[in-house]
Amino acid sequence: MNVKSEKRKRFEKVAGGRVNTILKTLDSLDKCSNKNNYEYTEADIRKMKSALINKLNEVMRSFSNTKGAKKDDEFKF
Repeated sequence: MNVKSEKRKRFEKVAGGRVNTILKTLDSLDKCSNKNNYEYTEADIRKMKSALINKLNEVMRSFSNTKGAKKDDEFKF
């Protein structure tokens, strides 16, 4: 019988909820791509992409215990 530990159950609940929150937030960001409502440049897109990828890489490194230096958590144009 495979019984999940309390830490595993808590991880699944918390991490699952946080990933879903991030996915919903990305859906919200996707709405900003509507050029009828917003004006942006390719440079803006590259800057957003870079910030998102850098943060995702930082988080993934923390799971493999090879953390790099902390970066500024706030995105700005």
